[in-house]
Amino acid sequence: MDSRKSTVPPAKLPALVRNDPYLEPWTDTIRQRQRQAVATADRLTDNGRLKLTDFAAAHEFFGLHRRPDSWVFRERAPNATACHLVGAFSDWQPHPDYALRCTDRCHGVWEIVLPADRLQHGDLYRLHLDWPGGGGDRIPAFARRVVQDADSLIFNAQVWQPPQPYTWKTRFRVPRTRPPLIYETHIGMAGETPVVGTFREFGEHVLPRIIAAGYNTLQIMALQEHPYYGSFGYHISNFFALSSRFGTPEEFKQLVDAAHAAGLAVIMDLVHSHAARNEVEGISRFDGSDHLYFHGGERGMHPLWDSRLFDYAKTETLHFLLSNCRFWLDEYRVDGFRFDGITSMLYKHHGLGKAFNGYEDYFNDTVDTAALTYLQLANELIHSLRPDALSVAEDVSGYPGLAAPIEDGGVGFDTRLALGVPDMWTRLAKDVADEHWRMDTIWHELNNRRADERTISYVESHDQALVGDQTLIFRMLGAEMYTRMHIDDRSPAVDRAIALHKMIRLITLATAGYGYLNFMGNEFGHPEWIDFPREGNQWSYHYARRQWSLRDRPDLKYGQLAEFDHAMLDCLGRNSCLDTQYPNLLHQHEEDKHLFFQRANLLFLFNFHPQHSPYDHPVPSPPDSQYRLVLDTDEPRFGGFGRLESGQTYHRLDRKGSAPQLSIYLPARTALVLQAVRR
Repeated sequence: MDSRKSTVPPAKLPALVRNDPYLEPWTDTIRQRQRQAVATADRLTDNGRLKLTDFAAAHEFFGLHRRPDSWVFRERAPNATACHLVGAFSDWQPHPDYALRCTDRCHGVWEIVLPADRLQHGDLYRLHLDWPGGGGDRIPAFARRVVQDADSLIFNAQVWQPPQPYTWKTRFRVPRTRPPLIYETHIGMAGETPVVGTFREFGEHVLPRIIAAGYNTLQIMALQEHPYYGSFGYHISNFFALSSRFGTPEEFKQLVDAAHAAGLAVIMDLVHSHAARNEVEGISRFDGSDHLYFHGGERGMHPLWDSRLFDYAKTETLHFLLSNCRFWLDEYRVDGFRFDGITSMLYKHHGLGKAFNGYEDYFNDTVDTAALTYLQLANELIHSLRPDALSVAEDVSGYPGLAAPIEDGGVGFDTRLALGVPDMWTRLAKDVADEHWRMDTIWHELNNRRADERTISYVESHDQALVGDQTLIFRMLGAEMYTRMHIDDRSPAVDRAIALHKMIRLITLATAGYGYLNFMGNEFGHPEWIDFPREGNQWSYHYARRQWSLRDRPDLKYGQLAEFDHAMLDCLGRNSCLDTQYPNLLHQHEEDKHLFFQRANLLFLFNFHPQHSPYDHPVPSPPDSQYRLVLDTDEPRFGGFGRLESGQTYHRLDRKGSAPQLSIYLPARTALVLQAVRR
């Protein structure tokens, strides 16, 4: 830790520093980063003559747009010497009738105006660009619809001007006081049939399940167009195009509308950390240069992801990416974003092989301050357009202030993912028998967050389900997932896995710093990993789907896990459990494997011991005199043994000479939730 002391008077310290005195040596750096963001915003808005929301409207200028009596198309290509629209209308060859003219040589803006009858809804088109020393076809950078031919596999932009535009039916705003309970999903693999699922099928068959399960926020992956399906949507080629493999824009709007009507917010994965290397399909080397939106040369290539890296210092890049944020909010009425790969953005080393051991790692010259400024501007823009929108940061480095307000010295995200929590559960399930789990380690990791930043906790996301990894319950069960999950079958391994599955999810939710996330199917212990079609599996869709029928079968235990997940969300939601930043630890015992804590008006009692079930165990009692059992992981309907009477009441014991306490039977591998009874 740097021992330097700031000379800034305490009254003038940023709130980020006042909340964490260990940041004080870097006060000047934090201030400088704030000033850089302000200076960049001033530059983009002509010193305030424009609003940032006005600047973030490149998609309304560039791309193809229908006027009352004509079409206008514009593109940015400063290195191009000639530019033509090509399609069936030109026999896919450059033609003088479809030549663009350069209207702004300084910024490389090209434009063409066409009569209304030259283009029709559904027409396919591209750009053909010439540049010094070469030329080639490109899909327009601001294309809103891109489709792939089923036979040739070639991607093209498509004119999308349906005669009947979608009419929105629901006006929705996210309740700001409602902690997000996020259901992470992928449209294509959400169905049970081994094919690419669609928006329509998702709305009919999967959305009702999510609503019934009790989640209030839908997080959708892979919406931006990506050429390779198996990339999980993280190698984007067309940033303004909704992936056509899942359906039409109108079908996605209908899905968003249906979610909103049911009270669910809809957020999407936004990939602004890198872009696909594809040139014909994407924006890499768009105008023949390697630096239109990206860093040129070696710095413009991600050494591990084989993708292109944005140069966030460029006005063109900020115009493109900020407008992309606004586009998805405006066009599809999404309610926010999960920003992917922020660690790669924040550091010139992209976090590769880097251990973050102290604050000096966040305040040296390895930080890409231009990327930091972009993230601050993106959050300012998002919340200017939609004050209720949710912005979520995915960062493994622990950058301080990521989810703190910009005016306090932070970056402005609403919340960040608690990435250490799933790593801990994976490590424990993989390498440590549960009789050796340390309660202090579990408690520390679950509550390891900054007091001024909200976090989303989770047990496993899509990352833990990918091929080469395993879901948590599969790690604990192995092949018995396929043979011993019948409701009448009592296998010690299955009983252990089911008990821990429920306890792990409950304690992760109960200690969350703001919200909770679950990947689709994991709430009922989906037995298999995710493997998208690829050469190594003979292009099979067998593992790129979700087996909902397992959850629905009354003779299997998967439905019992789903029932518990719903009861857990309902119990904690009704009691406003996540309104406080930290739970209050009442008791921790390593040998007994006990963790007792209080949050809101609930007591949580966890006995992780695999064998010991103490009777009349003393539990420190808060002031209330009575507590009622409102949730018990051992209930038979949850696949437990029914060792406790549901709904029973516990009375506080006031013994002379000892602190008030409750006397409770704590079955092994069981968690209890007690609610204070107000009298």
